[in-house]
Order: sequence, then structure tokens, then C-alpha cells
Amino acid sequence: MAQEEIIFPNNIRNIRAAKGLKMTELAKRANLSLSAVSKIEKGVRRLNQKQLLNVCKILGCKLSDIFIHESDAVAENWQNEIKRRLTDNEGSGLKIFGSGLRKIRQRAEKTIAEAAKAAKMTLSVYHKIEVGQREVYENEIDVLAKAFGYTSAQLFDEIAKLYSAGELTKQINKVKERVRSVLEPVNPMSGLDVHGGLYGAQLYDNARKKLVPVFGTPNGKVIKLKKSDENMIVAPTTLEGHNGIYAVIPNSKRLNGFIPETSYVFADANSKPKVGDLAVCIDADFSKLDSDEVVDAQIVVVRQDSHGKTYGHVSNPEEKISGKTMHKIVMIVMQ
Repeated sequence: MAQEEIIFPNNIRNIRAAKGLKMTELAKRANLSLSAVSKIEKGVRRLNQKQLLNVCKILGCKLSDIFIHESDAVAENWQNEIKRRLTDNEGSGLKIFGSGLRKIRQRAEKTIAEAAKAAKMTLSVYHKIEVGQREVYENEIDVLAKAFGYTSAQLFDEIAKLYSAGELTKQINKVKERVRSVLEPVNPMSGLDVHGGLYGAQLYDNARKKLVPVFGTPNGKVIKLKKSDENMIVAPTTLEGHNGIYAVIPNSKRLNGFIPETSYVFADANSKPKVGDLAVCIDADFSKLDSDEVVDAQIVVVRQDSHGKTYGHVSNPEEKISGKTMHKIVMIVMQ
């Protein structure tokens, strides 16, 4: 259900234009149709989290750059369009038909994707029919009916029964509230540099919880670390929503190949390592780093000297490292 709700006014078109990238090129690289990209840029087509992350990667921008604020010029036009879609066809029966179709689908225990495939429709078209935002043509009714094992007449009869029994009123109101919910800017709770009045803030927060920033990449004998969310990857399921998690690409040669180059190392900024743990050792106070500041780091084995003081150990060549910050490595995942 969450993926259906990712529809919001956005800054994709402006970022794309500033990069000198044509819509056709973005569509090709994102593996989307030109029509889909056009609708995404207008904020009227659903977009799932993986697609959102991929668009950010292609455009070379941060996730927070995609979302707009209440004061942005595009906000009013987008809000008016969504309001129009909310009220259009109110009395035509499309909302009743769509809600009835959804009730039948749920009763059949089919996902939207399964129903769309059975009806030989795109996911976007089928979804719009269920929420009453698209007209349904005569030839499509027969196909929709067959997708659930009905004739056209039987489908209409079943929807009429559901409506008469009052089972669709709640569903229709739920759809309305879902659309209305994206009309209001909400203060995000991500802790990033995103100001109040951000449209789609809840969506941003939900997407952000499923992503992890890549802070470090190898550069010679060290790892260059930058505390920024410019580069992000999908978080492993067990790390979703955990505060303080970030990823580093390992400097495999300095670890004697112990951790493959084609890996992501996930560290927890809120977890202090113990002797014997692997850790990211940073030559700076991590808590005071600015987002544009680059510092040296290493992946180390935490050891203890004869005086009880901990330090980081790296091999190839052997080196004792005493960084200002050490974060415990909690997971290693192959790319």
C-alpha cells in the first residue's frame, strides 16, 4: 500500500534541466516510458522507493533535493491538479465502481499487480481505475470482469450489492483521505537539513528510513569519508530505520582481501566497538563533521595495548591507528 501513495510535487524536472539531461534520456536510463517520466515530473504518477533512489542516482542529486517546499512555485499548481482529480467524476459512479473493484480484488486475495496483469493493464492504469480517477471503457469492463471470474453483468451486480450493503462508503472515504493526505505539507522527522513545510515529508521520511548513506570510498591507502547523503543505497532489511547507520566501501588491499572490494561495510555511529571488533576508524570528531568536509578513515581491527588503551590495527602494511572516532561495523554485504 505504501508504494501506491508515493505521489508528490517534486523538483525532478528542474534538476534534470539544470543537468542538461533530456526527458528521453532520463526515461531510458531509469527504464521507464517517456509518458511515465512526464507524469512523475508533474507529480501525478506513483513512484516506488527503488525508482526514486534510481532517479536520484541518475540525476546525481540528494533525496532531499527531489522534494519541494510549500513556498515553491510548483506547489500551488500541483495542489490544484490533485484537488481536481479528487472531485472529478464524483457523481459519475467511477468512485463506486473503483471501490467495488478493489473490494472484490481484496476478497479474491489478489495484489494490485496480480489484478493488473490478469486484466492486461499497466499497474498505473489499473490503480487509477480503483481510485476512480480514470474512465473505464466498455471493452475494458469485460476484461476486468474476467480477471475475477465474472461476466460484465455479474461484475456490475456484485458491485451494486456491495454498494447497497454500505460496504463501499468506508472504502471511498479512505481513498479520498489518502489523496487529501498528500495535499498537506508536514514537518519531516528525518533529522536532515530539510525545513518545515516540505510537501511529501512523510513520504520522504519513509523512503529515507529504507536507505543508508555511503560516507566512505577508497582512495590510495586510506578511505575518504564525507558525512553526506549524496550517495545512498537500499538498506539491508535488518538495518532499516536504525539511526546512525552508514556504509563504507572497504579498502580491500589494506585488509589483505579479508573484505572483498565488491562489498559494503555498514557501521553504527551510535555503537562503540570492543576489543576484537571490526570498526571504522575516523581521523576526526565525527559528531562535528560538516557535510562538505572530507577526512581520512580506515577499516580496522580494534586492539588494546599494555596500558589498556584501544587502537586500530591495519595490515598491508602493518600500522597502528589512533583515530579520534571509532564506530562498530555491524554488517558486511556483497554488492
